[in-house]
This record gives sequence, C-alpha cells and structure tokens, in this order.
Amino acid sequence: MRHALLALSLATAIASAHASEHGVDAAQRIQGALPQVTAWRREIHQHPELSNRETRTAALVAAQLKKLGLEVRTGIAHTGVVGILKGGQPGPKLAIRADMDALPVTEEVDLPFASKAQGEYRGKSTGVMHACGHDTHTAMLLGLATVLAGMRQELSGEVMFLFQPAEEGAPAGEQGGAPLMLQEGVFRDFAPDAMFAMHVISTLNAGTVAVRPGPALSGADGFKLVVHGRQTHGAMPWHGVDPIVTAAQIVTQAQTIVSRRLDIGTLPAVLSFGIVEGGARHNIVPDKVELQGTLRTFDPAMRQQAIDGLRDIAEHVAAANGATVEAQIPMDGSVPVTVNEATLTARVRASLAKAIGGEQVLEAPPAMPSEDFAYFARAVPSVYFFVGATPAGQDPAKAPANHSPRFFVDEDALRVGMLSMLQATLDYLQPPASGSAAIATRPSAG
Repeated sequence: MRHALLALSLATAIASAHASEHGVDAAQRIQGALPQVTAWRREIHQHPELSNRETRTAALVAAQLKKLGLEVRTGIAHTGVVGILKGGQPGPKLAIRADMDALPVTEEVDLPFASKAQGEYRGKSTGVMHACGHDTHTAMLLGLATVLAGMRQELSGEVMFLFQPAEEGAPAGEQGGAPLMLQEGVFRDFAPDAMFAMHVISTLNAGTVAVRPGPALSGADGFKLVVHGRQTHGAMPWHGVDPIVTAAQIVTQAQTIVSRRLDIGTLPAVLSFGIVEGGARHNIVPDKVELQGTLRTFDPAMRQQAIDGLRDIAEHVAAANGATVEAQIPMDGSVPVTVNEATLTARVRASLAKAIGGEQVLEAPPAMPSEDFAYFARAVPSVYFFVGATPAGQDPAKAPANHSPRFFVDEDALRVGMLSMLQATLDYLQPPASGSAAIATRPSAG
C-alpha cells in the first residue's frame, strides 16, 4: 500500500503542468532524505528538552541550516532558530514552523532510542519525553530545508524555516513561544505572505492527513480558584470551614457550565480541572484548597459565558459553605483559537491530495487542544494540518494519545508529512500561470 501511494503521488505530480519540471525529482529527494530525517528524529527524541531549554536541539538545527547555506538567526525567544532560503526567481514569501520542546513526561515506550532524560518542572524532578511529536516536526522541517535547498535555483520566492521553542508554554515567570518570537521581531525583516505548520497526531493512522478551514484548534484559558476556609481538627469539622468539601462542590457544579449553560450544538467547549491541592495531614481540615483547570472554546461569546459562569458558581458555592474564594479567570497566558484561512486551506488541501492521494486527505473536526501557532495565524494567513501517527491497522481511537507516556509515532509519518508539506510549498511558491486551470486534485474515494 505504501509503495502504491507513493507511485500514485508521483504520477499526479508529473501530470500537473506547473509541477512537472521538478515533481519526480522532489519526491525522489524526499525519499533520499528519509534516512537522515529518521536519524535526526531519533537523536532529538532520545535527548528531549523542556520549554525554553532547547539548547541542544537548537544547536543541531542551526548547524544543519548553516551547512545548507541558509541565512540563519539564533537566540530568538531564548532558543528559537530561523533559516531563510532564497529561490532563484522572485516570488512570494512563505514561513513554515516546527516546534522543538518536549514535555515533563516519563517515557514508557520500549524503543532503542527512548528518552531517559530528566528535568525540573514546577520545582519537581521529572522525566522528559517528546510525548507530543515535536521531535518529528523538527526533523521533518530540517528534511524539507535540505530538499528545498537542493532545489533553490528552481524555486520562485523565499522560505523561512522557523523552529519555535516553548510551544507547550514557558516555565512560570518566563516568556516564550510564538508570542515572544513575534514580540522580538521574527518577521521584522521577513514578512511572510503565508505560513504553514503540521502536527503528528495519534487519532489518525499513518498515511493520512487531515485539515479544515476556519477554526481548527480551540482557544485555551487557564484558571485558578483558591478556596479559603478555616482550619480545624478532622474530628471536629464544625469548628472550622471545610475548603475541601467546598472545592469538591465547585468542581462538581462547574460541570453544568458546558452541559447545561452553553449551546454546544453550535461549537464544542470543554472545562476540565487538572490540579487539586490542599491539606497536609489526614486528620486536619486545612485552611485552603487550590484548584486549577482549563477552559477550551471556539466562540468569544461562549468563552465569556463560561468564564462568567465559573466565577458565579465558585463565589456562590463558597458563600453557601461559609468559605471565600479568590478567582483568577482566566490566568495569564491564554491562547487564541487557531484559524485556518479558508481560501489558502482549499489550495493546501488540493496540494495534499496531489501528494498522497485524495482518499488519504480527511476533513479534520474542530479539535479541543490549543496551539500557540494561533499567534502566528493571527499575524499571517495560515494553514495548520494534521499528520497521522498511529500505525496502519491499529485503531487510532485506542492508541495512546499525544501527551501520553506511551505516545508512539509510526515513522512512516515522516515520509507522509514531508511529501505533503513539500507539495504544499511548491504549489504555493509556483502557482499555475495566469489563465491556466486550477490546481489539479483527484476526487476523494466515496
């Protein structure tokens, strides 16, 4: 099946008038680059680094970009790296992003290149793992830079290869990620006309990709509630005010915000609690309990309705129990909705179909994870698509999810991701001549 798809994508590239001069060569170059890309991916996977600490990864990236003869900038937003490739002919400017940071997760996948790395997160020692696939993103973008650098005389326009740190969020007290790269002027001397990014995902099988126009990934708002009671002996709770019971009631009642207050028939929303901290001994009712969680929405009005509802529930439940609450809703660091520009998305979808076959290109549903690529997408017309990571034949609904200690990437995703992004890049830089037919696509199966 794998070889059949590759042959089909090559045949389509040859048939496309504007891609015929380099379609076969480009696909062959991807195939030739795969061993090195796979080696880079395994090297980065074995040596993951947390947000704003990606020094080793950044050094590897910068060294390869310099070797290719690109204009290279380092130290952007702490550890970010960009490389600029100028084609042989004038044309549009395109930016392509990969994220480099790992997560505070201890790997449980039995791989010869599994991570044994340790780091510190929120003051605690932790394992470190590329549990979201950023190692593959970095390796694929390096591979694309390598292939496109070898084709530079054939290219019209310029490409920025942008390697971003801290997509998962900067450590407490620090800035980072896409907002800081923009603040530091990453586009000051290179103003892209468009921007692309891709992300491996466990909910799709390897060999497939998915994309959607408009809102693609939700906005995210973190929140913190500190419930204040009055400490007492656990044997005599009537002498105090129990913040644990109060916090439990807030958590339970807050579930009605999405299920009973928001019209989720319009767009989905999620409200989840991730931290409950309070107490030091089994027989002492503590003074306070801290709750932290995340709110995910696509619509500004629904977002505000949920924020108001959570504050209302927290304050009234606390008052009913004789407690008080400090509510920080939202906390700093909210992430906006990631929006794919509709016209550009249609063009990219056509390119994906040419690269791997229309039947392998799926319509992505609105996804509840957030992405700070959203900041780039607010500044530049953008497209963000997904690349299947779960092995063919395995039910992706049962596969360990991104951010799981057992998250696993079928390395065929490297080939599929690079073929897809390469075709999208070539088609964007060298669109059909005036008056010619629209970008060719093959009909989807079914």
